[in-house]
Amino acid sequence: MGFMTHRRYRGFNELQIEGSEIFKDLPDTNVLFISNHQTYFADVVAMFHVFNAGLKGRIDTIKNVGYIWNPKLNIYYVAAKETMKAGLLPRILAYAGSVSIERTWRDAGKDINRPVKMSDISNIGIALEDGWVITFPQGTTKPFKPIRKGTAHIIKKYKPIVIPIVIDGFRRSFDKKGLLIKKRGILQSMHIKAPLEIDYDNESMESILEKIEFAIEQHPSFLKVLSQAEIEEQERLNETRQYEF
Repeated sequence: MGFMTHRRYRGFNELQIEGSEIFKDLPDTNVLFISNHQTYFADVVAMFHVFNAGLKGRIDTIKNVGYIWNPKLNIYYVAAKETMKAGLLPRILAYAGSVSIERTWRDAGKDINRPVKMSDISNIGIALEDGWVITFPQGTTKPFKPIRKGTAHIIKKYKPIVIPIVIDGFRRSFDKKGLLIKKRGILQSMHIKAPLEIDYDNESMESILEKIEFAIEQHPSFLKVLSQAEIEEQERLNETRQYEF
C-alpha cells in the first residue's frame, strides 16, 4: 500500500509536513492522534506515510519511500463499521488496522440516536494498549462540526498522550472517498502539534472538548479567518458528503 500510494503525496501532489520530529520521542503505545477530517481514506494513508517517515528520521518529508521497510504496524484508526464493510477495498483497509465502531448518531444515511456500545470503547482501549490510534473526533468530513463526546470519554478513561494534527488540501486533491485523484498539483499540508496538556482526573469533559476544537482548528472562532469564498467552496464540496468516521 505504501508503494502504491506514495506518489499521491509526493508526485501527483505534494505534501507539506510540519512537526514530524515529535514521533521519535513518543512511547510505542497509548498515543491518541486527533485530527480534522477531509476524505474517507486519503487522510489516514498520508498519516501512515508521515508517521513511518518520521520514525526513520525523515523529518518533515516523505522523500525516498524506503522508509516503509519494516514499518510500524501497531497503528490503528477509528472508523465506522458500516463503511468499512462497504466493498472490497474498505475491507482490506479495515484489515490493515481499523477499530470499527457503530456510530451513535448516524446509520445508513439516516440520523439516529442510540447508546454508545461499551465494547467499542473497550476495543479502542485495547488498540491504545497495543500502539497508536488515529481518530477524527468530529465524526464527519464536514468542517466546523462539534466534537463527539466519545473522544473525551476515551481520553479520561485511558489517559493517552494526545497529539493534535491539522490537515488541509486533501478534499481538493481527492474524491470524497480519498481513493481517486480529483486534481493534480495541489499542495496538501499536515501540521503535527505538541501534545495537549490535560488534567485527566480533574478536567471536565467540556474543557477537553474545547481544547480539542482549538487544537485541530475546528472551533467556530476559526470561521472568522476564512473568507466568504472559502466558506462557499467548502459548503459546495461537502453538501453531498454523508460519510462520517
